[in-house]
Amino acid sequence: MRVDRSRIDLEIFPDETEELHEILPSWHTTHGKSAAGLYVHPTKEAGVEEGNNKSCMVVALKSTLLKDPLSLVATAAHELGHVILLGGGLMEGDTPDHEPMTDLLTVYLGFGIFTANSAARFQQYQDERRAGWSMQRLGYLPEEVYGYALARFAAEREEDRAEWTKYLSTNVRVYFKRSQAWLKKNVQPGKH
Repeated sequence: MRVDRSRIDLEIFPDETEELHEILPSWHTTHGKSAAGLYVHPTKEAGVEEGNNKSCMVVALKSTLLKDPLSLVATAAHELGHVILLGGGLMEGDTPDHEPMTDLLTVYLGFGIFTANSAARFQQYQDERRAGWSMQRLGYLPEEVYGYALARFAAEREEDRAEWTKYLSTNVRVYFKRSQAWLKKNVQPGKH
């Protein structure tokens, strides 16, 4: 993503919900989703001087992501998108749609397979004491939007039969194909 590594610090923070899961086998959460990653950009009020080249931006990732490479890459790409957009002064933090825009940036920069496939994931599990399923949502865009964004990405790169689409999850691939057909029918080449 061409982020200057010297401008950021990477931190891993503990996932308290994972600890509760291990201690209390029947524990489950009913509240909203928690952050898988965080981006922190210190302000002048926090003592950061303008023009200071020290590593001042922080990208923090939840420790449980280390066990889930797909979500790890998707979350890291999203947080690095914040470094580019917010840290680079291209967007303000109070812009209402800066989170979805950051997800779209991951598509533009070539990480769309990871973020799209992480948008909604169904998983089944079984161990000695229990079996079940879970639905995980990550990010700020639905699969339909990722399908369109990826179709647009392929069209901009003039990829009619992009080899990488075979790695898309089933739902995202369906939305991609529908969007690709719509773009071919409704958008004239060179007119975007």
